[in-house]
Parts: sequence; C-alpha cells; structure tokens
Amino acid sequence: MTVVTTPAEAKQLVDKLWSYCHVLRHDGVSTIDYVDQLTLLLFLKMAQERADRRLGKEVIVPAGLSWQSLLDLEAKELKDHYEFVLEELGKDPKTARGLIYHGSENKIRNAATLKKLIVDLIDKVNWSGTGVDIKGDAYEALLEKGAEDVKSGAGQYFTPRPLIDAIVDCVRPTPQDTIIDPACGTGGFLLAAHQHIVDNHGDTLSHDDATKLQAISGVEIVHDTARLAQMNLLLHGIGRAGGPANIDVKDALAEEPKQRVSLVLANPPFGRKSGLSTVDEFGKVTREDVSYDRTDFWVSTANKQLNFVQHIAKLLNVGGRAAVVVPDNVLFEGGAGEQIRQRLLKEYNVHTLLRLPTGIFYAGGVKANVLFFERKEARPDKPWTEKLWVYDFRVGQHFTLRQRKLTRAHLQEFVDAYHADKREESERFKCFTYEELVARDKTNLDITWMRDPDLDNGEDLQPPEVIAQEIVDDLQAALSEFAAVAEALQLAKAERGEQ
Repeated sequence: MTVVTTPAEAKQLVDKLWSYCHVLRHDGVSTIDYVDQLTLLLFLKMAQERADRRLGKEVIVPAGLSWQSLLDLEAKELKDHYEFVLEELGKDPKTARGLIYHGSENKIRNAATLKKLIVDLIDKVNWSGTGVDIKGDAYEALLEKGAEDVKSGAGQYFTPRPLIDAIVDCVRPTPQDTIIDPACGTGGFLLAAHQHIVDNHGDTLSHDDATKLQAISGVEIVHDTARLAQMNLLLHGIGRAGGPANIDVKDALAEEPKQRVSLVLANPPFGRKSGLSTVDEFGKVTREDVSYDRTDFWVSTANKQLNFVQHIAKLLNVGGRAAVVVPDNVLFEGGAGEQIRQRLLKEYNVHTLLRLPTGIFYAGGVKANVLFFERKEARPDKPWTEKLWVYDFRVGQHFTLRQRKLTRAHLQEFVDAYHADKREESERFKCFTYEELVARDKTNLDITWMRDPDLDNGEDLQPPEVIAQEIVDDLQAALSEFAAVAEALQLAKAERGEQ
C-alpha cells in the first residue's frame, strides 16, 4: 500500500483520482456525481483500515458489508453486492456512516469499471495512514473541481477558500466556541474554523478537545451535499466515522433553534424565494411562495435570504458573533428587508460590512457582502449598533475564476483593518454612525462612496485584456475537456476490445 506523505504526492493522488472521472463520464457520471461515488467507496476503505489496526481497532462496518467483501468478488457479482451494501449502511442517518450512505445510489453502471475503481485506484492508498492535511486537501481539491462543473450547479455550494479563511481570521474561533453553519454546503467554513483553532491553540489542546463532536456542526438541506460535507470533515480529522453525524440534513429555517451557539459562519443560498413547486396532470408547473411560521422572526417573509439573516441572529447566544455572506438586495430591499435591518441595528452590534468584488463565485454575476455582527443583552432604551465600518473591496477590483483568482493575500488589508487596535478611516474603509444609517432611505446599508476608475474612463467593469484572457481560458478548458473525453472513449473501447 502507498502512504501519501507530501504535498507533491497529494497532487499526484488528486490527478490520479481525477483521471478516473473521465472514464466514468463515458458511463454518464457527472463531475459532482463522481466525487459523490468516490465518497461512498472511500468511507468503506477507511473503515477497513481502522478494523485492521493492531492497536485501537474500530469496527465501523459489519464484515459482510466491508471493503474486503468488495475486493473478494468478481465484477459480475460485485455490482449487486455493492448496491446491497449501500442500502444496508444507510439505514441510520443520525450516524456519520448512515448520513454518508442514506439514500445513496450506485451510478457506476459498468461492473468492470466499478471493479477497476476499487482495485486499481482506491485500494492502492492507505487513507488512514495518510496525514489528515494531505488526504483532506486532496478531497477538497476534488470538491473544487466539482464546483467548476457549471452544468451541475455544484458551484452554489462552494465558497472561495481565500474568502472563508479571511472571514475566519477576522472572527478568530476559540476552543470554547460552539460553531455552526446553518447552510454548510460541503463544509468549508467548519473546516477553516477547526483549522484556526488547531493552528492557534493546538499546543494547549488534547486531540479530543480539538475535534469535539458537538462544538462544530452544520445544517444542509440537500442530502447529497451533506454527504460530501460529512466526508470532508472526517477526512480533515473532525468527528468519528462510527460516531454521531456532524451535519444535520434538514431545512434550517423550518423551526426555531433548539440550542444557541457562540459563533455562526455562513454563506446562505443566493436564491431569493422560498417555495414549493407542484406539477399537475397536464404538466403545468405551479410555484407557491412559502413564508415560515416562526414566532421568533421579526418579520414574516418569503425571501429566503432575509429569513436566513433572521435565523442566524436568533441562533446566537448573548455575546455570540456571526459572519454571514449576503447579496446586495439584503442591504437595500424595502418592506421586510427594511424592518429586519432596523431591528438588527438596534438589538445587535452590527459593526463591520465587507463589500465583495464580482468574479469570485462560481455563480456568475453575484454581488455580495460579508456582514459581521454580535448579539447583546436586551437594551430597549439605546441601540447596540453605534458605528458600522464599511470596507469597499469591490470598486476597482477585478477577479476571475481563472486568469486572476482571488487569493488570501488580497484580503489581508481588510483583516488588518478589522483587527486594528483603533480603527482609522482610509480610502476603502469608512465609518457610519447609527444615526446616519437609520436616516438613509429604507435604512439602506448598500453604501458606496468610491468611483470606479473604469467607469470614469467609460470602459466596461472588466478591462478588455481580462475579458479576452477569460475567453482564451474558456476555450482552452473546453479543448482540454474534449481531449480528456476522447481519451476516455478510446480507453473504454480498448477495454471492450474494439478498434
């Protein structure tokens, strides 16, 4: 068996894992489906490795459903047995194991391909012997590749890691924090918070302290995405494969929080409306907007983004803090939006707003911000927000997903300004008092004062050379994709003995 120990070897592992994706595409398996299928197999392999330990053995999967049971079968019997394994292991979704397998489906229809994936790829690596940073980074790299698959819509679950790291560096999680992401996607915020605790408090923490099961948790409404999140946490050393699930699969907005937390990190879905779609006997689709019946909410609205802001506010205990990515409309929308902003400014300390540039999210054209606030004890006679500091990182900033990607270094100036002992105004960092904010029409927090130099020059928001390079990159990506598919087709034909 191979034990991966270096970043270079980790990259080789990612490249090898990804090479099999092209083979499976010939069988109709999409990019994100491939990562999902790998997850199901990787868990079985890791469980086998834990059961084979000389010391500290842990039996997570019954022998008849184990990785070894897959290795022992020929291809023609393997497919039926594997599908039986998936069904049996998914019966208790409250455990990490059950969450990963609940509702799972074998999408690798070619039995020979399934056998090859098991024997030639996954079984060659000792995943338990691999450092958590290496195997975790390898898995997260696959998730990011999956997010690049625009057609699958997987990018909506992926927040750029440089942005996540900057946000976490601002809020500085501690071992004493209870941390939740109520729209966790594949778990990026939870991983970064855990890593920050280990990096900054590791010398004083036991392993159990650093990986407390109840201290770091998430909620995800899409089960397939929750599966990826749970596996992502396990591969990064958070939680136990045979223990309770860290991710709760449900609609986070459906009910009042049963437990308050000290830190919320989230990038809720960008879709504005909450609703149900129905199809009648004639094929007509009808959509009904849904307003959640939450007595703890300030306002009843069908706007999902505004509901998440209310939900996150209610999740915090006194002294708790939140950092939440919100689209522009949350800052300026009237009606329910205005009422929510007024209540938030009065009852919470809304102290910092980061205006984000375009071109950093896989969902195109998104204009978003990060809102930082803290919950305080009730004080009806005086608002808790005294000053809101707005950092404009949007005007004059141009990023793309390929040519000029956002890096953590790009956000360092903001992080430094956030933590300054005494905040000072600058070209991009301005302070607005509570009185100034509530005097604005509809308590509009979509505040800008800088003039984009590109607009002054009468040019597009994106410089021509950036747009041109994006087109070139897209063409190159398409050509590479075509070449990979052609190679996969040739490989598939060769395996069938065709010319």
